[in-house]
Amino acid sequence: MSTVNTSNIGPIIADSANLGLAYAQRLLQAIPPERFAMMAKVGQDRIEANHPAFLLGHLSLYPCRVVAQLGLDASAVEPTAEETELFSKDAQCVDDPEGKIYPPMDVISERFFAAYRAAIDAVAQADDDAFLRENPSEAMRAKFATMGSMHAFYLGGHLMLHLGQFSTWRRAIGLPPA
Repeated sequence: MSTVNTSNIGPIIADSANLGLAYAQRLLQAIPPERFAMMAKVGQDRIEANHPAFLLGHLSLYPCRVVAQLGLDASAVEPTAEETELFSKDAQCVDDPEGKIYPPMDVISERFFAAYRAAIDAVAQADDDAFLRENPSEAMRAKFATMGSMHAFYLGGHLMLHLGQFSTWRRAIGLPPA
């Protein structure tokens, strides 16, 4: 007797997200912790672009949404009110050479990886029906009609968009490609 596989979409999303996490790990290599929250400079000119502390902190806000929208407990990866304010889509990334604004590199990185691993596990195990549901967010529904399209964006496109910014920051501070 054969069984019907009811989980095809989740593993597809998880594969893309896992590729993103592997890329994030490579991007973090050779980053001096004291530079993690600093804007890049060319000569004496600061480049007004997001630094890794802001990028990974911002990205860490979204996996809990995926977990919760799949009906699972997201409390372990839910951002604090301070993290939400510091890293929201409306927050401004600021240069933090003294390390007084953003949490340390290890704290942000651990939070980032834990949140994405939880979301990857959640999508990999979810039935396809969960992804075919209409997106409950009216504001996001015009862009992402279904839960699957929104989750694919959060764990794929959104992730890689910001990791591309991280890659550019690395190059601007003189590090090789990851």
